[in-house]
Amino acid sequence: MLEQRGLSSFHIKLLAAITMLIDHIGAVLYPEVDWLRAIGRISFPLFVWLLVQGEAHTRDIWRYGLRLVLLGLISQPIYQLTFGVTDLNILFQLSVGLVCLRLARQWPDLQILVWLAGAAVTEVLNMNYGSYGIVLVLLTRYFRPNFAWCLVWVGFHLVWARFMGPFQLPAAVIPLFFFWANGQRGPKARWFYAFYPGHLALLALIARGIGVPGG
Repeated sequence: MLEQRGLSSFHIKLLAAITMLIDHIGAVLYPEVDWLRAIGRISFPLFVWLLVQGEAHTRDIWRYGLRLVLLGLISQPIYQLTFGVTDLNILFQLSVGLVCLRLARQWPDLQILVWLAGAAVTEVLNMNYGSYGIVLVLLTRYFRPNFAWCLVWVGFHLVWARFMGPFQLPAAVIPLFFFWANGQRGPKARWFYAFYPGHLALLALIARGIGVPGG
C-alpha cells in the first residue's frame, strides 16, 4: 500500500499544468499580481521531472523527441503572440534537455561536455529558461531523496538568485514534490501535450477580447 501513496506521474502532470496556467494568467492578464507568478515558478521543474522520467522509461526515444519538437513548432507562434516575445518556448528547452539526458546515458564519460553543450545551445538559441533549465534537468536526473541533494538544489537557486535575481527562488521548494513522487504512472493524460498550445491560444483570445495591452 505504501507504493500507492504520494504523487503519481498523473498528479504531477496536473500540478504542472495548473501551476503553469496560474503563471500565465498572471503574466498575460494580471502582470501586477506577483503571487500568481510566484506559484508558477514550480511549474517548469515539474515538467523537467516528467521529462527525466519519460526519458528513462520511454520505449521510443525518437518518437518522444519528435513529439516535443513538433509541439514546440506548433506552439511557437501562439507563444509569441500571447506574450509578445521572440524567445523559444519551453518545449524546445525540454527537447534539448531530452537530448542531453540520452547522450549522457549513452556516453557517461562525456557527460560534462554534453551538459555544457546543452546549456550553450539554449543560450545561443535564446530558449525560454536558457542554461538554468539545463541545470535543472541535470540536477533532476541525479535526484536522490537525501539532505545532500536538497542542499545542492537549494544552494543552486540561492546562487542563481544572487546573480540573476530572485524570480526563480520559489522553485527551491520543489524537492518536496520530488519526495512525494511514488513512481506510479497513474491514469493516462492524453490531453497533457495539447494543453500547452491550447491554454496559450485561449489566453491570447481572452486578452484580445478584454483589451489587455499586447493581447
